[in-house]
Amino acid sequence: MAEREELTWELFGEASRALAEEVAGSGYDPDLILSIARGGLFVAGALGYALDVKNLHVMNVEFYTGVNQRLDLPVMLPPVPNVVDLTQKKVLIADDVADTGATLKLVRDFCADHVAEVRCAVVYEKPKSEVSCEYVWRRTDKWINFPWSSQPPVITRAAQVLDA
Repeated sequence: MAEREELTWELFGEASRALAEEVAGSGYDPDLILSIARGGLFVAGALGYALDVKNLHVMNVEFYTGVNQRLDLPVMLPPVPNVVDLTQKKVLIADDVADTGATLKLVRDFCADHVAEVRCAVVYEKPKSEVSCEYVWRRTDKWINFPWSSQPPVITRAAQVLDA
């Protein structure tokens, strides 16, 4: 098995705090944080507390279906955020990893015509990402074991979202 990047809960705490300090240090003061579910939920929550931003939104995007298994293109799943809630806001998009960057690009492009400014914060960014994030804790080309997804689900619900 190829070598992997291992993120523990404790290390995630350090990473999310460092990301928040990077955002604050840049002078960017987001009006809201837009989380890319599911992995971005953890990042957005941690950033929301650290940056004292209470306005958190969620965008559900399906792309990965397993280790190195993905759909051809990322797909936005309902409910899609109302663009009225984003209009003229400074938005910080939060996700766990910019792998190919396709998911981040989809969400950033969705926001671009409506928001005052949009920036991206990720725990990890991979070299092949088509989106260069403004805030990155660590860059790697390895597969990442995240603490929230390194164990199999307690219950498996095959293709529940896309079939809904």
